[in-house]
Amino acid sequence: MLYQITDWDEAYANGAHIPNADAYVPRWTDAAAAFRAAHPPQDLGRGHLFLPEGAPRGLMVFIHGGYWMRFDPTLWSHLAAGALAAGWACAMPGYPLAPDARIADMTRIVADQIAQAAGRVAGPVALTGHSAGGHLAARMICPGVLPDAVAARVTACVPISPLSDLRLLMRTAMNDTLRLDAAESVAESPALLEPRAGIPVTSWVGGAERPEFIRQARLLADVWAGLGAATECVIDPGRHHFDVIEALADPASPLMRRLLDQSGLR
Repeated sequence: MLYQITDWDEAYANGAHIPNADAYVPRWTDAAAAFRAAHPPQDLGRGHLFLPEGAPRGLMVFIHGGYWMRFDPTLWSHLAAGALAAGWACAMPGYPLAPDARIADMTRIVADQIAQAAGRVAGPVALTGHSAGGHLAARMICPGVLPDAVAARVTACVPISPLSDLRLLMRTAMNDTLRLDAAESVAESPALLEPRAGIPVTSWVGGAERPEFIRQARLLADVWAGLGAATECVIDPGRHHFDVIEALADPASPLMRRLLDQSGLR
């Protein structure tokens, strides 16, 4: 069957295709606040660093989504539960949002916070993020983003529902806010860049997501495999764009095993 997009805004609309979509943000807000009350985080400036009991086995990083226009780390604190249960610290960087910031600025600011967290937590670094955060997680392992000493500690990158080719978003109404131009969309698209060598990459996407998110996840894995990286695209059956991240709270989930087992420490 031929695949062709005639409505780019519809192609990237998630909530309209998820039952009871409006209930998710209030649910996340309550769960995140309860988790912070039980596990007060350290400050990362714009973000948070959660520490487990005892010496951390490594640092997991989760970068939030919201199409670079919405949300902040306080909405996702409960997703650190899986990392802490596995004995890992969890950093949740924050970043300024469009239209006040360009995506290139967000890339730099997230990298700075990851470097700050890595300075406090020894051991391997496992990177993940969701949607726009999946894009930013993939950008972190492109040369020239993270400091070399931090990048050398990265044992896994698992972008969840990543946006890997930003050129297409220039065709959506979102670009009135994002202000992407041709040059920035190319410079900030992981699928148009090369990854650092030696870091396994798993793009992870829900099987019930919009076709464009599945295509973008496959694109990243396919292109980077062609550049010599060890990659896989995992399509999580039945999961949609809002619930595909729930597995981060479970240390035994396949998603968390893929993210943390790369270190050889679990």
